[in-house]
Amino acid sequence: MPHRQSLKREKIKAILLAGSRDFGRCLVASCRPTALWPIVGKSVLEELLQHLSRQGVKHTVICSNGDGSLMEESIHTNNHLELKFLDELLPSGTAGCIRDAAGSETDELLLVFPASITSPPKIDVLIQAHKKGQSDLTVMFNPAFGNGKLLGESAGIYICQTSVLEHIPKEGYFDIKEGLIPELLRAGKTVHTAVLPSPAGNFRDRQEYLCAISNCLENTTKLSADLKHCRRRGSQVVWIASDATVDPSARIYGPVVIMDGARISEDVVILGPTVIGRDVSIGKDSVVVNSVLWDGAQVVPNCEIQRCIIDYNATVRSNTVAKERAIPLRPEGTLVSLANSALEIAKNQTCGLQQIFESRLYNLIQKYVQSHRPKIVPWFVGSLVLIVFLWSYWPGLIDLWNIWQRSDEYSSGLLVPFLAVYILWSRRHDIAQCPINPSVWGLVAFVALQGVRLFGLFFLYGSAENLSITLSIAALVLMLFGWQLFRKVSMVLLFLCLMLPWPNRVQAAATLPLQHWATSSAVFCLEVMGYEVMQEGNIIHIGQATVAVAEACNGLRMITAFFVISGLVVLLVKREWWEKLIVLASSLPIALLCNTGRLTITALAFTVLSGEHWEKIFHDYGGYAMMPLAVAAIVAEIWLLAKLTMLPLKEEAIIIARQKL
Repeated sequence: MPHRQSLKREKIKAILLAGSRDFGRCLVASCRPTALWPIVGKSVLEELLQHLSRQGVKHTVICSNGDGSLMEESIHTNNHLELKFLDELLPSGTAGCIRDAAGSETDELLLVFPASITSPPKIDVLIQAHKKGQSDLTVMFNPAFGNGKLLGESAGIYICQTSVLEHIPKEGYFDIKEGLIPELLRAGKTVHTAVLPSPAGNFRDRQEYLCAISNCLENTTKLSADLKHCRRRGSQVVWIASDATVDPSARIYGPVVIMDGARISEDVVILGPTVIGRDVSIGKDSVVVNSVLWDGAQVVPNCEIQRCIIDYNATVRSNTVAKERAIPLRPEGTLVSLANSALEIAKNQTCGLQQIFESRLYNLIQKYVQSHRPKIVPWFVGSLVLIVFLWSYWPGLIDLWNIWQRSDEYSSGLLVPFLAVYILWSRRHDIAQCPINPSVWGLVAFVALQGVRLFGLFFLYGSAENLSITLSIAALVLMLFGWQLFRKVSMVLLFLCLMLPWPNRVQAAATLPLQHWATSSAVFCLEVMGYEVMQEGNIIHIGQATVAVAEACNGLRMITAFFVISGLVVLLVKREWWEKLIVLASSLPIALLCNTGRLTITALAFTVLSGEHWEKIFHDYGGYAMMPLAVAAIVAEIWLLAKLTMLPLKEEAIIIARQKL
């Protein structure tokens, strides 16, 4: 019988879902995946792997989104566990990870765990729950508060047969809750739920992490096994390492764990559940309540820390009150800790400069450089390229600025760079998911564009130099970030071309026809309204008034401005490409019609009003009055396209029937 049980364990494969980092919501989770957060000296992932090894599991696969190499360097396992890391470049979902991790092997049972779990259940408990349900997939839940039988929150643990792989697509994203379970039920399979005897301690953020740590500290039996090198202090559940320094005036109320090298100064108050990591320093008169301080953290005097996480080697400044937050490692905090370490070594040790750099100061510098090197390099290179680009193109940018200031036709170009930045900011989450793979083709394009720029400078083609500005920006994006990100922002880069003035020949060729169109269309509108109008070239005679349609009234200013507005709308709305193309193409007739309306109203006003003051008002501000009308026309056009192309949605109830046993 023991041999048979061992054989069964060899046919079990554990799949650990590490997921990706939580960018944006938690600064500590953005720097370090939650699977590597510590729990009483070891990372959560390492503790889980040791638990699986002790339970006899031989095969384990860790699925993550790009952090496989970091996890492989951070954990240390014994040789009894066959460990494999699976990095997914694109999100594949929980069921997709099961598909990729299982491969073509025929294991009897697949155990799926979240990598961020502090109190994993025994394997026997999971196997018995799965056998009792006699199902293809078993979903484990944490017990509800105060009752071990009712369902609580999902523990993120699944037990399934390899037969479920037949119901997972061969590729692409597929989730367990929203994809696999409904698919199994539709195929006539069974899905069983079971309740764990105790909470598994799975967490995703700071609050859940602190709750999981609190549950771990309440388990004194497990603490006794994990903290053999620590001594128990009094009746309180307080564990202090042998080489930790605790001032006699410090007041500590458990459960609290103080690990190796920690230094607790005088009049410090610590309320559990709290974990003080290795080499942590807490200054005089500070208060720490229900928090976890990771290795190397520094809390200077007169601080109050409540329900917080303090990152590795992070420093909390003096007189800081931190509540319900995560405090990451920052450059300024690192410099302070480095200075404090140097002063401490200089005071307590009579050693030379070489010994200082071989001590803790050197280790802090090394850790800081290693942890921030991936972030420093792209920002440094990008900043250097931006400075060089601005220095090289500064005369051309000054000329563009002067054109925007003195030319009414191209004054809207001033808004284009700011609108482009806003569009990129609205797409920041999609852009952040793109991998950075610099392309040599971007360098080739940039060199070629410098040749175009030199051609324009030598032969006095200002339009060639202006065009090289936007195209050089596109080439630099391709060179620094690669094709995938370039495709994401290609339309925004094309939008930047709207800030450039038209070539002189194109503008000269378009001016007279536009001016003649504006005059003729205004005369037509006035005649339709019943006025006696006579046209002489670009001069309109209406009654006793004479209106001259100047070159500046040809509508070019409205065309450029409406192209900017239409381009912004096209880049912000989520519609089909042909709908966006219609909106963009319609900006030209809308601009011409609005200009015709402005000239018609101006001509009518001149029949009643007279004086240079009124002429200036209608001439300068008439165009601005047409802007809301143009925006309303674009919005109405989008609404009409939506009504013409989208079928009404009809919601129907979806009933999922479960097969009865």
